[in-house]
Amino acid sequence: MVHSRHRDKQTVADEDSSRGLSTIAVHAGEARQKYGDAITDAIFCSSTFTFTDSQSVIDFIEQKQHREEYGRYGSPGEKFVEAKIAALEGGQEAVLFASGMAAIVGLLMTKLGHGDEIIFFDECYHRSREFCTKHLSRYGVVTRQVPTCDYAAMEAAITPKTRLLISESPTNPHLSCIDMERFVQIGREHGVETLIDATLATPCNLRSIEAGVDYVLHSATKYLGGHNDLLAGVVIGQSDSLEPVRNLRGVMGAVSAPHNIYLLSRGLKTLELRMDRHNKNGLAVAEFLQDHPRVERVYYPGLSTHPYYEVARRTMRGYGGLVTFLVKGADWRETADVIDAVTIPRIGPSLGGVESLIEQPMVMSYYGCTPQEREQYGIPDNMIRLACGIENTEDLIADLAQALTI
Repeated sequence: MVHSRHRDKQTVADEDSSRGLSTIAVHAGEARQKYGDAITDAIFCSSTFTFTDSQSVIDFIEQKQHREEYGRYGSPGEKFVEAKIAALEGGQEAVLFASGMAAIVGLLMTKLGHGDEIIFFDECYHRSREFCTKHLSRYGVVTRQVPTCDYAAMEAAITPKTRLLISESPTNPHLSCIDMERFVQIGREHGVETLIDATLATPCNLRSIEAGVDYVLHSATKYLGGHNDLLAGVVIGQSDSLEPVRNLRGVMGAVSAPHNIYLLSRGLKTLELRMDRHNKNGLAVAEFLQDHPRVERVYYPGLSTHPYYEVARRTMRGYGGLVTFLVKGADWRETADVIDAVTIPRIGPSLGGVESLIEQPMVMSYYGCTPQEREQYGIPDNMIRLACGIENTEDLIADLAQALTI
């Protein structure tokens, strides 16, 4: 049995709306005095939660009591973290999943049925695209892709069967930024819900709920966790809209393990501090690369040369740590030589952790694609994606400088 997890008192967003992000990150969702009088929340390593007698089971069911029953439906630690993330985003409720992909799959499987349609801006995580085009399509769901930031094309693609408009902001790896007002307006005028994957922005840099977006998605594996040591995903929105999502998650079993939840809770408490350094490093590295003779182009929304700089400046508080650039005149092997020459960033997928990561999208994510497919997705052979961590800015720049001499 699965039950709503609404809080008895006013929503977390209302409680914490006047406080700063770091105060919210440290305290939201947590009891003032905790189990065992500890300052940190306990880790509940329990797959099941017991009842004192049969009547207490009946009371739990009939009164919809806000307690735990079975680990697949939730745990105390999960409840604390969900409340914290909801408060950070300014949403009523959050539903935590085992990964970012589990989160978007859970939301889409809840909201969509045979004959429904969704519209994506085409700059998106390739696994999100794959799930929709290869798997949802088997159940009669139609996915339409339109050019990123082409709002006229998005509006023209809407039909009476359209149920959801989906975009990342910023996008990965091109870092295009969505005009939230226009995106939300299109959805509202046509009675279609909106979803923003704000993983690259975080609540520190982008306020999607305040802009009117219905659902915000994060791969909490990235900046929210922040230490490259966990997998998690989360969807934030209105309580009533998320109740069926939570119910389906209980059926799917896509829940986080207790220690994973603890790591996420700990990581969230330093989110704003870490994002300040990620923002600083991203902007400084982008400015360095923009002036380097071996660099053909830099994708970073904090640069005035970026096509969506004005949108980013209007809607974002900072621009994040992800920087994408093209090595001038390089083939894929020469591009790989630059990556192999760095000594601080590690080669690997993902982003948002304290350690810098670097990759060549053509090799890491699109190796099996044809040149025509990579061209369609805007992935040239000489593209490098650098996820700046929180190392000292001058060290990252010096390391890139020496690698670009290779």
